[in-house]
Amino acid sequence: MAPDADCFDLGCGYGAIGLTLARLAPQGETWMVDRDFVAVDYARANAEANGITNARVMLSNAFAAIPADQRFDLVLSNLPAKVGNESLTLMIADAYAHLNAGGRLYVVTISGMRRFIERTFEEVFGNYEKVKQGRQHTVAMAERR
Repeated sequence: MAPDADCFDLGCGYGAIGLTLARLAPQGETWMVDRDFVAVDYARANAEANGITNARVMLSNAFAAIPADQRFDLVLSNLPAKVGNESLTLMIADAYAHLNAGGRLYVVTISGMRRFIERTFEEVFGNYEKVKQGRQHTVAMAERR
């Protein structure tokens, strides 16, 4: 990852992934969103406690509060398993819309969702790569070409 990469953590929780991205790309900006205001408060507090100033934490239902013209080099998410296929498809399509050319989407899902993710990545991005698969979780990646 480039030190000036702009990153997006979808469903940031308390900020573990997003704050790591912000540290790895200190000249870029990392946006972190969650639909849970408690998670957003914790992520903000963790950014402050760790002196991370290039992270923007905000309340948002996926990409709803993100400007349509905002683009990222990297989008990461530990996708929720119980929001339904329609919501997951919208999140993936919105990630595609917010990625720069050459940008990548990485997702962690329960392994039972891997075929759905593969099909959806192929439909939306035209590509899919299984990065790692364990008994319970799978990491997948797609690139906007």
